[in-house]
Amino acid sequence: MPTARRVLAELGFDQVGSYANSGNLMFSATGKSSVHEGAIRAALEAEFGFELTTFVRTASQVKALATAKPFGVIASGHTHFALLTLRPLSAREKRAVQALSNDHDEVVVLGRDVHWLIRSRSPETTLGPKRWLQALPDNPTTARNTTMLARLADIL
Repeated sequence: MPTARRVLAELGFDQVGSYANSGNLMFSATGKSSVHEGAIRAALEAEFGFELTTFVRTASQVKALATAKPFGVIASGHTHFALLTLRPLSAREKRAVQALSNDHDEVVVLGRDVHWLIRSRSPETTLGPKRWLQALPDNPTTARNTTMLARLADIL
C-alpha cells in the first residue's frame, strides 16, 4: 500500500491514504472519476507490471453503498456485498445480473452498482467469478463487503 499511495501522490492527488491492506485508496481530487480511473490504472500498472483495473467512487457514493439496505436487516451469518462495476450497467446487463438471483443469493441493482446478499458466509455463494463474468463479460467488477465499506465510510 505505501507504493500505491506514493504513485497516487506523484499523480498530483491530495490527501492520499489507504484503508488497511485492502486495496482501497483514498484521495482528494477534482474532475471526472473516469479520467482518474484511467490515470491511476496506467500509473499502477507501470509501477507493478501487471493489469490492474481501477474503480473510483466519490466519498458520497461509498457512504451510499455502505448504508444502503436493499435487503433490510442482514441476518446473522449472511453476507452483504456491494459489487462495483467499471461502467454503468446497460439494460441488458441489469437483466443478466438480476437473473442471477436464486434462493441462496439475491442480487439487486441500485444505481450504478449491485448489491448482493449471500444467505450464508461468502465462500458458500452459488455465484462465483465465472457466473459474474457471464453476466458482465465486458464490464469488470470488484466486490466489497458492506461491513468493510461502512468502516471505510466512517473515515471519509
